Amino acid sequence: MVPPGPPPGHRTHSGSRPVIAQDIAQTLVDPRAYADGKRIDDAFAYLRREAPLEQAQPEGFDPFWVVTRHADILEVERQNELFHNGDRSATLTTIEADRKVREMMGGSPHLVRSLVQMDNPDHMAYRRLTQGWFMPQNLRKLEERIREIARGFIDRMAAQGGRCDFARDVAFLYPLHVIMEVIGVPESDEPRMLKLTQELFGSADPDVNRTGEELGNNANGVDTIQSVVMDFMMYFNGITEDRRARPRDDLASVIANGQVNGAPLGHLEAMSYYIIAATAGHDTTSSTTAGALWALAENPDQFRKVKADPSLIPGLVEESIRWVTPVKHFMRTATADAELAGKKIAQGDWMMLCYPSGNRDEAQFADPFRFDVTRSPNKHVAFGYGAHVCLGQHLARMEMRILWEELLPRLEAVELDGAPRNMVANFVCGPKSVPIRFKMA
Repeated sequence: MVPPGPPPGHRTHSGSRPVIAQDIAQTLVDPRAYADGKRIDDAFAYLRREAPLEQAQPEGFDPFWVVTRHADILEVERQNELFHNGDRSATLTTIEADRKVREMMGGSPHLVRSLVQMDNPDHMAYRRLTQGWFMPQNLRKLEERIREIARGFIDRMAAQGGRCDFARDVAFLYPLHVIMEVIGVPESDEPRMLKLTQELFGSADPDVNRTGEELGNNANGVDTIQSVVMDFMMYFNGITEDRRARPRDDLASVIANGQVNGAPLGHLEAMSYYIIAATAGHDTTSSTTAGALWALAENPDQFRKVKADPSLIPGLVEESIRWVTPVKHFMRTATADAELAGKKIAQGDWMMLCYPSGNRDEAQFADPFRFDVTRSPNKHVAFGYGAHVCLGQHLARMEMRILWEELLPRLEAVELDGAPRNMVANFVCGPKSVPIRFKMA
């Protein structure tokens, strides 16, 4: 596949003023560009080539550095004391939305305070609380149960007569069921958790948000997101009360009864812990799984290759994570004056780590716009890097590996049955519909 061509427009650098042209700057923050795919890929490809580390200032936003190259993303992630998560918003937000959040939260730029919004020493202390749950040696005891869950969803797919929406019928539901069992959420509440997750991450998408309107980067989206967060908190308040009275062997009991630095978790921190586990704990895996089958349906040579050789399944998993990159960005804030790739970063500067761009970086990946299950090495940055590397990465890989180990031997043929569609979002998004025709063995 030929790499995307450059979109128009780029101004020459003048001091520390934003130099990325407005058309590209607006594309970087436009949720519809990420749903389109090609538009954002074109913008990133141009920036990597012509302006790999420059400042942008889309209308309504504070200026921020746009970090597009794989090596530069790793360098920022590696220096977590120099580049903080929590000092400013950890996700792209408009000036007006930031003002509204700070008003709501007593000056804090964050509606929630999860691991994503923390820096050390809090980050490590809170991460340590559940880290053992997500280590490979602990996850091994879950393997047979996860395999049983995967088989159940594949049986349901097989019963649908050769046509289904793989995203909605399988990819959304399988990782959801796994993480809800881990947390301790009853199966009857899983539809509610899925709906709230999609409303949170898809707040700009009229198909899934609470308003039915395309909010884009409108500051009104803060109120919508806040209402979703409050619904999560009301639900997990009940879970907390139950687990404090009747603790079990589940993640909810760890959060409800856990201590950090000798004291129980604060209410905001506890609720935020539940929310990140109950959303990121399945949504990113769902997106990657749906995107993998979309890619296999469009690349029958890759489908045949991995079907014929199950030893390629781990490669399929890694390539699909790189290919989809469901977390599109995180923001960092410089804690001191610094230099990155020859550019002077000032204390307080805001930085956008563009993970999809890093995962299409021609300097790191040969033929990066080709889906290749044999790609090796495949050092993608989809899970982040360093201190903030994704806590659930091993569980996500295990879930995807098991699903493909169970599905591929039974799936004889697959093709698209209409046009797949991506979520409209600029933070976390992936396919929201992957209609397929298939034949089972």
